[in-house]
Amino acid sequence: MNKTYLPPQNTERQWYLIDAADQRLGRLASEIAVILRGKNLPQYTPHLDTGGFVIVVNAEKVQVTGKKRSQKTYHRHSGRPGGMKTESFAQLQQRVPERIIEQAVKGMLPKNSLGRSLFTKLKVYKGPDHPHQAQKPQEVKVSTIPGGEE
Repeated sequence: MNKTYLPPQNTERQWYLIDAADQRLGRLASEIAVILRGKNLPQYTPHLDTGGFVIVVNAEKVQVTGKKRSQKTYHRHSGRPGGMKTESFAQLQQRVPERIIEQAVKGMLPKNSLGRSLFTKLKVYKGPDHPHQAQKPQEVKVSTIPGGEE
């Protein structure tokens, strides 16, 4: 009889620390999304939350290639008529650098209740400090430069 695999529910979630300094935005976001979903673990199950928590530090130092710094735009809407606000990557990086990584990762998660619950496990911070030392996060080395050289 075929049964859907269900991983053990009593396992503790791992905490991961990622330094975003001088990393490429898209490649970094895809690595974060893999960890949040749990695709890096042997007990990965597509319809369940099996991933860990991700702490991202140095969000203001994330890089983009080409002309994206001036041409990539971010939109938000107040919900009122004429309430659309648009700003470039450089402007948003000056104002709220955490939002750049959050939006990139959110776009790579499922568009349903599972994706919304996975997104709550992402913690992004502007500088090198974070309030999660007690969780003993495991540092993850991410190489987002093509060819692997840094």
